[in-house]
Amino acid sequence: MAERDLLVEIGLEEMPARFIEGGMKQLEDKLTAWLDEKRIGHGLARTYATPRRLAVVVEAVADRQTDVEEEVRGPAERIAVAEDGSWTKAAQGFARKQGISVDQLQLQEHKGENYVFAKKHEKGQETSTLLYEGLAEVLGSIHFPKSMRWGSRRTRFIRPIRWLVCLYGEDSVPVEWAGVTADNRTWGHRFLGGETQLTAPSDYVGALREQSVWVDVEERREEIRKQLRQLEQQHGWNIPVDEKLLDEVTHLVEIPTAFYGTFHESFLELPAAVLITSMREHQRYFPVESRDGQLLPYFVSVRNGDDRSLDKVAQGNEKVLSARLADARFFYEEDRKLPIEEAVRKLDDVVYFENLGTVGDQVERIRYLVAEWARRLSLDEATRAILSRAAEISKFDLSTLMVDEFPELSGVMGAEYAAKAGEQTEVARAVLEHHYPRFAGDRLPEGIVGTLISLADKMDAVVSAFAVGIQPTGSQDPYGLRRRASGVVHILAGRDLGNLSLDRLLDDCLQRLETDDWLQREQQQVKEELLHFFRLRLKTLLQEKGIRYDVIDAVLASDIAYPQLVLERAQVLTENVAKEEFKSVVEAFSRVANLSAKGDPEAKVNGDLLDLWAERELYAAITSAARSFASAEEQQDAQGMFEAIAQLAPVIHRFFDDVLVMAEDKATRNNRLSLLRDIDRLTHRFADFNKIVFAS
Repeated sequence: MAERDLLVEIGLEEMPARFIEGGMKQLEDKLTAWLDEKRIGHGLARTYATPRRLAVVVEAVADRQTDVEEEVRGPAERIAVAEDGSWTKAAQGFARKQGISVDQLQLQEHKGENYVFAKKHEKGQETSTLLYEGLAEVLGSIHFPKSMRWGSRRTRFIRPIRWLVCLYGEDSVPVEWAGVTADNRTWGHRFLGGETQLTAPSDYVGALREQSVWVDVEERREEIRKQLRQLEQQHGWNIPVDEKLLDEVTHLVEIPTAFYGTFHESFLELPAAVLITSMREHQRYFPVESRDGQLLPYFVSVRNGDDRSLDKVAQGNEKVLSARLADARFFYEEDRKLPIEEAVRKLDDVVYFENLGTVGDQVERIRYLVAEWARRLSLDEATRAILSRAAEISKFDLSTLMVDEFPELSGVMGAEYAAKAGEQTEVARAVLEHHYPRFAGDRLPEGIVGTLISLADKMDAVVSAFAVGIQPTGSQDPYGLRRRASGVVHILAGRDLGNLSLDRLLDDCLQRLETDDWLQREQQQVKEELLHFFRLRLKTLLQEKGIRYDVIDAVLASDIAYPQLVLERAQVLTENVAKEEFKSVVEAFSRVANLSAKGDPEAKVNGDLLDLWAERELYAAITSAARSFASAEEQQDAQGMFEAIAQLAPVIHRFFDDVLVMAEDKATRNNRLSLLRDIDRLTHRFADFNKIVFAS
């Protein structure tokens, strides 16, 4: 069977950079899945993209489907063959259904009885024919978070389609989709290139390079890195590379050319975060630092083009950035005139959630929550005073012009303005820290003040939303509730906060909402939904830590009140799961769980009914283990908790060897089941050992 490479390219108007990676992945996945479904052999697939195209080259694509030999079983011989040896109507109908004549039917033995079998041979179709008939459906199945229609067509895509390439070997396949017919023509850079005809998929990268397009994404990314390093070496700079910005810039250009510009030194009086955010978020510029980390009055940008007239390009970018920085300086100076108390009062006019009042109302809830938690943690008076003030002004920067223009600077500007206004260092730091962690892998708040305000802020947001029926659905999470809940879990898993359990935090938040008459749903139902929501966030955290799936299921089926302890329990199980003796522990606990389910969950063990030595031994062992377990649990000692219950395993095995649990005497039977129920309750406080899986 002959093989040829396949090239598919979608040419379109410039796409938003943030959608390109997803589009590339979908094109590769959907096309290779289609080839597999159609029984078309193929090799590796390589994806390419620029703002104006998505493309994939699949190597060694077979020129036709593989043939199919299929054997289908029909009715039994007693039904298919008449007394005179002719085929019955049942057999004839089976043959018609399989697309063969009755002469092709065969009798074969199956499980001791003869049946009619139809053997079918389906010859594979040519790949070019299948591409012509099916590729449009593959392309039409690519979806984006936002899409559009154009002209009078019903096709929806991220941007209007302008050309298509479908090149199979040296032959173009005239696939029709979105009002465009595919051929072997592609287009280069909008200003520096033009139309070019491709002779084979292997020419794709080189042919577009001649038309000023670097179609390989990784090649463009590395070229930008290289040019940034060259500028560093030439000028003695340090250019910090934000990977997210680098990815975005890579997807904004077809041929990258880095250049630098300047801005007036007076703008360096602004906080560095303001300058960097203005450059990075609004203009897609890289900031420039000295070798000792000081911000310099320069910026680096990447042009979508060659190096001609770069001085004029730099001048144009300098004018734009200067205007941006002038606005930022105006915001900064005006914000400095706004007293913090007045900024806090303005929060009473800022809507929080629909049906949940204002941001001012939220701040009051935060103040209440942190005061309650500080009391439980027995914090000293000085710390409580700092905590109260930090909570009171934690959101004041939402009233500032700077944060209104740059929402991502919330907290950063609050800390800056608070420090300039003479607030205590710990208060200003907490205004910033209460936003941490902002994303996966971000830092946690360092101080107890920032930690408690962060917990209160995030918990209140999640619980309040659930209280009024707002929950994430599918990929939609407009209020960032998953991110906030994940932040809570990471804090609770990474900080020792004594008796502040997840359960306690939820109850306090729900109680305050009910007191303020914001709770619109039944409290217990809301709490159950929240516990499920946080359990899913804990599952993600454990997956990030590389914990086995069955260990994750085991610990999450147990108590999750203390995420730090959940993580430690998972780590203890992970350390023991490879040990030979651990299998014996799991077998013992699993057998206990399976049998104890047959007993009365309300029944108590009667010591007077424990006649056999093995019963009395197990009763004594569980009593001792429960004391040791409770002591270790109080100290949040996962290893000690495990050791307390693991010592039960040999005693349990002896019990099952010597004792008939399901005795004929009802009282004896129920008493033994109650004994097992007590063991199951204890072990389940650590994990559901039934969920641990061992390789057979």
